[in-house]
Amino acid sequence: MVLEAIEGQTEAVELLGRAVETGRVAHAWAFIGPPGAGRSTTALAFAKALVAPSDAAAASRVDRGLHPDVHLIGPTPPAGNPKGAPALRIENVRELERMAALKPAEAPWKVFIVNEAETMSGAAPQAFLKTLEEPPARTVIVLILTQVRALPATVLSRCQIVRFRPRAATGAVALLPGGEREDRGRALDWLAQAEARGADAVLQIGETVGRDRDAALATVETCWLWYRDLLCALGGAGARLAVFAARAAGPRGAGAPPSGSSEVQRPASRQRSLDEVLAGLTACREAWQAIQGNVSPRLTVEVLLSRLTKAA
Repeated sequence: MVLEAIEGQTEAVELLGRAVETGRVAHAWAFIGPPGAGRSTTALAFAKALVAPSDAAAASRVDRGLHPDVHLIGPTPPAGNPKGAPALRIENVRELERMAALKPAEAPWKVFIVNEAETMSGAAPQAFLKTLEEPPARTVIVLILTQVRALPATVLSRCQIVRFRPRAATGAVALLPGGEREDRGRALDWLAQAEARGADAVLQIGETVGRDRDAALATVETCWLWYRDLLCALGGAGARLAVFAARAAGPRGAGAPPSGSSEVQRPASRQRSLDEVLAGLTACREAWQAIQGNVSPRLTVEVLLSRLTKAA
């Protein structure tokens, strides 16, 4: 099966493979994960498994964008303003509805792959909801987006969610999360600001987070990973085992970029005692539990950064 060629996303491939093999294919799917995780590649492989399971020529047409039953839809600039911000607008959704109402041209299924679904603007999500509530027969829609909260819950509740793990960087130790993601860099920047400026920075960061649960989760996880690196350093582990090896200068590093540097700030990586590191890990664990218990994202981040700067 063409899906088996997808690497690094075992759970996603197994879920999609079972759906194809049993014929129990949901009419709508949401492929959720960071850029570079293979969501679009997997969506195309899924489409080929549905419309061309044993037809190499038809599968080749899918790859070239020439198959009449596989449609790729993505954000476009506003009509009459080619330099405007690309988005999925209501006219894109109307066109999808029109094509979905047609019978498949030659395959058993029609597949629509909607890239960057989080860019739906205005009334587009509500219009798209109607299509999900009354799906045309033999039609599969795959939404590709970065996070669960990027679309209204009413839309995603009608989709089969498939989560994609970040791909490990080349040469990274297996099972270690990547440290170069944008949200991780931002969280390290925030931790550095909190350590440097104290309460004023903490409150400012909390205001930035606001109600954004995903930003709060990324911040908590990043802080936990930073303190995990510090614990590894205390134990004598090499830099290869550090998630943030590219950002940290080691346990006795200066901890901040030179004046005028454009690099992302990072927390001071000075030598900490074992008790300090364990206290930081405890604070991260309790912050994670707080978010799972529906404590507000802003409050969770403010309390965590306050505790970590105190421990530092």
